[in-house]
Order: sequence, then C-alpha cells, then structure tokens
Amino acid sequence: MSLKNQQAYQPLPSAVAAMDNPAMSNSSSSSGSNDDVADLVQSRLPPTYSSQQLVSSDSDSMERQHLRGSNIVPGVPATSHKQWFAVAVLCFVNLINYMDRFTIAGVLTDVKKTFAIDNDSAGLLQTVFVLSYMVFAPLFGYMGDRYSRRWLMVVGVALWSTTTLFGSFMKTFGGFITFRALVGIGEASYSTIAPTIISDLFVDSMRSKMLALFYFAIPVGSGLGYIVGSKTAELAQDWRWALRVTPALGITAVVLLSLLKDPKRGESEGVEQVERASFCVELKDLLKNRSFMLSTAGFTCVAFVTGALAWWGPNYIHLGLKMQPGNENLKQEDISYKFGLVAMAAGLIGVPLGSALAQYYRTRIPNCDPYICGIGLFISAPMVFIGLVLARSNGALCFLFVFIAQVALNLCWSIVADILLYVVVPMRRSTAEAVQILASHALGDAGSPYLVGAISTAIKNKMLAQSRTVDSDVIKSMSQLAENATEIVTDTLRLRSAEDVYTFESLQYSLFSTTFVEVLGGVFFLITACYIIKDKARATAAVRADNDLRLAPDNELSLVPNPTYSKTLFDAEYLANYTDIALRERA
Repeated sequence: MSLKNQQAYQPLPSAVAAMDNPAMSNSSSSSGSNDDVADLVQSRLPPTYSSQQLVSSDSDSMERQHLRGSNIVPGVPATSHKQWFAVAVLCFVNLINYMDRFTIAGVLTDVKKTFAIDNDSAGLLQTVFVLSYMVFAPLFGYMGDRYSRRWLMVVGVALWSTTTLFGSFMKTFGGFITFRALVGIGEASYSTIAPTIISDLFVDSMRSKMLALFYFAIPVGSGLGYIVGSKTAELAQDWRWALRVTPALGITAVVLLSLLKDPKRGESEGVEQVERASFCVELKDLLKNRSFMLSTAGFTCVAFVTGALAWWGPNYIHLGLKMQPGNENLKQEDISYKFGLVAMAAGLIGVPLGSALAQYYRTRIPNCDPYICGIGLFISAPMVFIGLVLARSNGALCFLFVFIAQVALNLCWSIVADILLYVVVPMRRSTAEAVQILASHALGDAGSPYLVGAISTAIKNKMLAQSRTVDSDVIKSMSQLAENATEIVTDTLRLRSAEDVYTFESLQYSLFSTTFVEVLGGVFFLITACYIIKDKARATAAVRADNDLRLAPDNELSLVPNPTYSKTLFDAEYLANYTDIALRERA
C-alpha cells in the first residue's frame, strides 16, 4: 500500500469499529459480547484493513466504495426510486399471495357442501397445499442463492395463478385438492426469495422497516382473502368465482416482477459475489446456528396457531353464534367478512408495532427481539382461550379477544425475519429462508388445519355415539309414546340440534390445543435470547472479515488467520471456533 493511502486511514474508536457492518450496528452497539468478538477479529486481521477506516480523503473514499461494488454507502440512508419500486412490487405480490391462500377459508362451508366432506377432509385442503409448499421451498431456496431470483419469482407466480384458476373448474374433490397442491409449488418460489431481495437492498433500521412493510401484507392479505372470497361468492352465487380473483391480479404481478431489478447478493453490506460452498456445508452451518434454529422453532409454533385459527376461525365462530336465539339463519359469508376485517385491523396494528418496539428497545436491550416475540405469544395464548369460550355466548366480545390475540401474534412476523437476516451471512439467506419455511410448515400450519379437523371429527363421533346410546334407552322406556308421529318428529329435530352442539364443542376442544402451542413457542423465543447476541456478532464478523480479505493486497494475506478463505466467504463454523478460542484466551 502506498504511503499516501496509509496516511489517509485513521483508527476508529472501538465502539464504532466493532460494528463496521451497518446491518447490525443498531442493535449490537451496546453489547459487550459483540464488541469482544469484533475486537478479536480486528486484532487478528491486518490492522490497516480491519480496524481503520477512510476519513477525510474524498478520492480514497470513492476508491473504497468502488471496491466494495455497492451503490449503498453505510451512513447514507438515501432510498432510490428503484428500491421503492422493488418493495412495492414485492409487497403487492405478498398481499395477493395470502389473499389466495385464505380465500377458501372464507367459503369453506360452501366447499364442504359441494364436495360432501367433513372437517377432516376440509382441513386436508390446506394441508396438501402447505405440504407441497414446504417440500419445494428448499429447492427454490437453493436456486435463489445461485440463479436469477427475478425469473424464479416470475415463473412461480405464473404457476400458482394458473393452477388456482384451473382448480376452480374442478368438479371432483380429488381434482380440486390436486390443484391446491400445485398452487403450493408456485407460492414456494416467491416466499423463499422475496425477503432476501429486501435484505440486499436495505440495511440497519431501514431494513427492519421494509421487512415490517413486507410482512404487514400477510395479515392484511389474509383478511382480504376472507372478505373478497365471501363477498365474491355471495355476489356470483357460486363459491368458485372467489378463486378467480387472485389469478387476474397474478397477471399484473408477473408483469411487475419481470421489470424488477435483482440486486447483487449482500450488496447492501458491501459483499460481492463469491464462490459458493456446497449445499451440505451450508446446511450444516445453519443447523449449528442456535439462534436461527431456536427462532425457527418459535416461529413454527406461530405458524401452527396461525394456520389452525385462520382456517377454522370463521367456521367455528359461525357455529357458535348460530346457536344463539335469533341467529338461526346467520350466513357463513357474514362471519367470514367480519373475521377478515378483524384480521386486517390486527395486521395493521400488530406488524408495525412489533417492528417499532424492536427498533426502540434494541439500543437499550441488545437481545430484545426474541423477548418481544415471546411476550407476544404469552399474551396471545389466554386471549385465544377466552375468545374460544365466548364464541357461543357473546359475538362482540369474541371478536374483541380474537383481535387482541392476533395483534399480539402479529408482533412476531417482521422480527423473526429480521433475526434470520442478521444471524445468517448474506450468501446463505435464501437457503436459511427455505429451511425455516420447511421446518415451520412441516411442523406448523401444514398439519394444524388437518390435525384440528381430525381431532374435532373424532370427538364429535364419540359424542354422537354416546348420545344415540342414551336416546335408545329413553325410547325403550317410553315405547308407548313413540307411536305418536308428532313426538317422532320432535325427537328427530332434537337430535339434529344436538349434532350441531357436538360439532361446535368438538371443534372448540380441538382448538384449545393452540393455546398450549403458543406457550411453547414463547419458551423457544426466550431461550433464543440467550444466544442471539453472540450469533449476531459472528455473522457481523464474517461479513467484515470477507470485506477485509477482498480489499487486502495479496502480499498481506499472510497476516489473515486463514488465507485459504481469500477467494470465498468466511466459513461460519471456522469463524465461530476461532472467536470462541480467542474469547477463552482473553478471559
């Protein structure tokens, strides 16, 4: 390095140098553990590059920016029109994505009547969709880290729009459920890739805000699915037309996605395209990331509860309110409409509130993110229980407690996504998204609609069997009165009424399981808080070390702890072992 360049560098205070990566500086600057790890990496890397930074020299600053290959300069939070366009398009597609996913839930009663199916088969409709979704998510995650993300999303959105449209014309339950499974393949391509594009466009608090905007579309889109589905079916007098709304919007989404610019992976953090490790190596590294695995476990519980309540909520409330005097002719569409409004309102408040709380407390409590998610689940659990109990007696209070429960549950969405992005290095984020989707859906909302429906059906059949036994004894003891035709009709009506009660109560008992799952999820998030500071610091140090290696001249690579990483991204396992040993040496 020339003498001129050496003089242009000035040492930074350790508190600033410890978090050279702007993606983590907001939440880690007050953490002693983060400072220790960053200082250790700085102390073992070439001092000219790891603990010093360009200051007054404009030409040198421009040279460093050019070397980083990034158009986003740390400390300059300007947002371009292209970035806003990208976020708007991704949010729009996410909105119609979840509209499509929950349209059937808004017309579930009509679907059950058309195909003559019970609760277990009705829950299977959502389960096969999520199963195909989760199976293909790792494939699209693998491709999303290696190929054009824009065209992968274009193909995926076109696929789910087409299969949704074709599915609406199926006359048999087998054909209908097959196309629902194909819809999951298309949606898997988009959901695994879109968050990583946002992470490559923004850093620090701006990334958190954009992720909140992106995940804000999930509860709002779900609510619109109920509303659009129920009202379209009511206007057209055919529930199949409800499934033909999102394919029309999907055509617009395909056109907009084709105009999207795919940023370089890690662009916002100054990471250039580097050689890839094998998929097995990346997967092994993710499985050893405790914050990632524990937050994924907590998010799986969120997915389980969300899937069960979103699928069965309108149907359950309709059953409860219909048993109240004067509500005998209550329509499912009216309840789905109200449930959709509640879901939208909860999303409008819950998702931004979670992001705002995280950004506020990160400067005071470095590991606040998992705490907020855990507390949200602990609040949501009793609210769900109370709402389930009130569904039969007071509709207004039932919707109120459902609203509070969903607001608390929605606190998690953007925060969990943010956790993944700052504990995983940029080149592995699509893979990490795919792994999280696979785990959360496999053990979460893939099985919860079917599981709740199956348990409900089993409980109801048991109740009906016991009821018939009792009725048989009563009829034998009153055989003289059974000759009266009027009493026979009355007895039949009473049995029908009893069956409605058993249907409601069996579904209620089955849905109570969601409250226990929420508590379990809260525990997982609290355990995550024990490891997140250290894992965040490791990911930060890995990005910084990679940047330093790329900027260091070849004759100075011998000063780097392991020069074999000069052509590829630092292996997270190596860096973790290296920093752990160094921390013990300092102690």
